[in-house]
Amino acid sequence: MSDGLTTASFCIKIIFMTKTVVVGMSGGVDSSVAALLLKRQGYNTIGLFMKNWEETDENGCCTAESDFEDVRRVCGKIGIPYFSVNFARQYYDRVFSYFLDEYSRGRTPNPDVLCNREIKFGPFLEKAREIGADFVATGHYCGISHENGVHRLLKASDSNKDQTYFLNNLSQSQLADVLFPLGELDKREVRRIAEEEGLSTAAKKDSTGICFIGERNFREFLAGYLPGKAGDIVDLNGKVVGRHEGLMYYTLGQRRGLGLGGTKDSQERWFVAAKDMARNRLVVSHGDESVLLSDALEADEINWIPFAPQTDSFECRAKFRYRQPEQKVTVLKNGRGARVIFHSPQRAVTEGQYVVFYNERECIGGGVIERVYKKVNGILTPMQETIYTGESE
Repeated sequence: MSDGLTTASFCIKIIFMTKTVVVGMSGGVDSSVAALLLKRQGYNTIGLFMKNWEETDENGCCTAESDFEDVRRVCGKIGIPYFSVNFARQYYDRVFSYFLDEYSRGRTPNPDVLCNREIKFGPFLEKAREIGADFVATGHYCGISHENGVHRLLKASDSNKDQTYFLNNLSQSQLADVLFPLGELDKREVRRIAEEEGLSTAAKKDSTGICFIGERNFREFLAGYLPGKAGDIVDLNGKVVGRHEGLMYYTLGQRRGLGLGGTKDSQERWFVAAKDMARNRLVVSHGDESVLLSDALEADEINWIPFAPQTDSFECRAKFRYRQPEQKVTVLKNGRGARVIFHSPQRAVTEGQYVVFYNERECIGGGVIERVYKKVNGILTPMQETIYTGESE
């Protein structure tokens, strides 16, 4: 009798000790394997699929429907419950509206960073807690450290897949109950695990394009919300060399899609050097790319992840776009923002993108790039003033 009571008490204790984790599942291989690994580790695992976009793509297909079907198949195979939630209104209000506003200003935003802060670790986190989650998890390639009440965002073991760049705006409260099961794995290992387990997403192509909207003809998609205003394409001297369809369709350093051939002096391809918003002109150059090199930037609002650095001036490493090696910089704090001085000139640093800061093992924060500067006679000068005067020949 006592043995039976002891066994029953032990089982009850185990049940109450089991922690619940809600996994954000996209229908891709990464979140599929994240859920599988957490189930293997003994967590009470629940899949949660987020539908954040209502419209179909240019082929009339709703990608959310096929992605949710993949989630259903994977959860059925793993043996975990799953739910679907619709955050389309929140996505439009918190992410897509900002995305459109930035493009209308001639800037190049990164919606993935905002999507993580405002959706995946916003309404999703709230919903997970509502259904009783002790933890939330995603298929991001990064690590997390929870020590003495401080939550640190760690780089992934696979530097080629590290996704801390996209999580640079998360707060301590958003990271407090997060698990990242893929932090120590590389992509090949993730696909191998999925294949061995017989998951239907094992060979599924990675998603690209705009967060939750997917792969589309970007120009046609954007034109549906922000009709382009055509204007002149000019060289560095202001000479008209072509026509553009709208400044929002172009980004700094871009070569493709300009509709320009070579010149009589050179067959080198033109590239975007600047945008003249006041005159609705796209400024281009060819050959020497030194016009794209800058020496500093400013960010007005920086999110320091563990805590703000205690000194007003310090050295660290930074990225100015996702696919870029870390670069040495000096950070000069200024209130909630900072001026960032590059130790070597950087190509095509773009307003609207994020500067993200790192030390040896972790992402320590980041913010939107507001202004970019180039040294002229030893003085930091706004890039636009160093490239193009707006005067015509």
